[in-house]
Amino acid sequence: MYYKKAYEEWLNSPYFDRNTKEELLNIKEDEKEIQERFYKNLEFGTGGLRGIIGAGTNRINLYTIRRATLGVANYIVKTMGQEGKDKGVAIAYDSRFMSREFCIEAAKTLAAYGIKAYIFDDLRPTPELSFAVRYLNCAMGIVITASHNPKEYNGYKVYGPDGGQVCIEMANEIISEVNKIEDYNTIKTIDFETAKNSNLIVELDDSVDKEFIKAVNSQIIRQDIIDAYGKDLKVIFTPIHGTGNKSIRTSLKQAGFENVIVVKEQENPDPNFSTVEYPNPEEKSVFNIAIEMAKENGADLIIGTDPDCDRVGVVVKDSKGEYVVLNGNQVGSLLVRYIIESIVAKNKLPKNPTIIKTIVTSELGAKIAAHYGVKSIDTLTGFKFIGEKINEFEIVASNNEESNSFIMGYEESYGYLVGTHARDKDGVVAALLICEMAAYYASKNMNLYEAMMDTYEKFGYYKENLISITLKGIEGIEKIKEIMNYFRTTNIENIANIKVDKVLDYKEGVENLPKSDVLKFLLQDGSWIAVRPSGTEPKIKFYIGTNSDNEQDVDSKLSKLISSMTEIVDAI
Repeated sequence: MYYKKAYEEWLNSPYFDRNTKEELLNIKEDEKEIQERFYKNLEFGTGGLRGIIGAGTNRINLYTIRRATLGVANYIVKTMGQEGKDKGVAIAYDSRFMSREFCIEAAKTLAAYGIKAYIFDDLRPTPELSFAVRYLNCAMGIVITASHNPKEYNGYKVYGPDGGQVCIEMANEIISEVNKIEDYNTIKTIDFETAKNSNLIVELDDSVDKEFIKAVNSQIIRQDIIDAYGKDLKVIFTPIHGTGNKSIRTSLKQAGFENVIVVKEQENPDPNFSTVEYPNPEEKSVFNIAIEMAKENGADLIIGTDPDCDRVGVVVKDSKGEYVVLNGNQVGSLLVRYIIESIVAKNKLPKNPTIIKTIVTSELGAKIAAHYGVKSIDTLTGFKFIGEKINEFEIVASNNEESNSFIMGYEESYGYLVGTHARDKDGVVAALLICEMAAYYASKNMNLYEAMMDTYEKFGYYKENLISITLKGIEGIEKIKEIMNYFRTTNIENIANIKVDKVLDYKEGVENLPKSDVLKFLLQDGSWIAVRPSGTEPKIKFYIGTNSDNEQDVDSKLSKLISSMTEIVDAI
């Protein structure tokens, strides 16, 4: 009954504010809700915090933000000392409920322990925070965001001095510091104005914005193509009520894309995400308004970013003239092909060129890369692992040793990075290069859908699907564990009548990758299925990939694999 004791403590302690106590009094008759809110501390995982906004230890609120921030502060003091305190922490936030308040609370907590905090005057894209950490030479960074989760959620992501999300080793040390904090009453904060006057909280001007856009636009490969075709390319853009509006429009305008129309209904920040069910550019429905606009003005391209502007969705016309969403694997593969072919055409392919993708991402990009003599490296799911690889390349090169040269990193969940200005997926640079790529294919009288079909014809038909099952609450956590245990312990010999050739259990360690709760089934015909719990949502995910030289064959195989996996899961 620990949760009852914690509930009573929050109700009675003078440390907690009146609004928090009123919210908790409203659930005093709901035993299950009290248990759900207090049966554990909101887990600070390897990616930080993510949870439903509300009062309680298992919710994200001012007090759980303070606790997480004190853990970060203690880590900085312990490992970096005064130098880390002076370098400080850059903090950005998105358009969600309480994001600004959580940003200020984190800054006040850091300041109370003598650590400088740099905050933006308004919301900013996550990739700009990644850039700002290194640009400002900070010890660490924090982003207040829950990415594309539903509106009830918010989150807290932590970045290392390299501008990437903290690696597993560093995350585990921070987690250890957070878990040592048992009494919320001991966590100090400081008055905001007092901290500003003491230069412990610094509000940033627009110089970081300008340098970030400059770094993004330095990734342009074919300026001549943009100059010739960019002004006529009709682009519709939606920030889906998030942070991407100013940065992407500025980047595209400076590059030379003059015909960019913004979806007015989704232009301004809105924590309710009132025009969509939830703000995920992987869902076609978020583009409904944009598609209607495109039908009216004959747009060549629709792009949309999630609330913190690190993911990008793309919509184009298919062969029947219907607007269709290209998935993350397709856009990633197109970018791999376009970027490598463009660099080759300009005779600028560096030594040991390398793309980086995740283990649940399509193999099409790897095949394209191999065709041009470009290496492909797989990492665990999560862009932090791609950022880690970029850092490894740079460390090796700094020692005057032969190193891989980073060309591009991407993952199937609509995240892409070109350039090393950021160490996380970057929706701003991705939007820019997607538009450049569209302009290039327009010069060939093709759109991106036709470019995708041409890529399939040249390199093979690679198609994928994702089955995502939401399982909420305490029971959901247990069910996810049960499903993972079934696949880990059951000898599955065939899936869709295709022999299972090999099972990779990443929890046991695979190919020098960090251990992770992921299983991957490799089938005899080259198909594969990966199973993993989501690290950010109450979901278990099944990734399915297959390929063939024939589109009908690949579609048939994919359909059968989906049906077979659905049957297996339903029977558990």
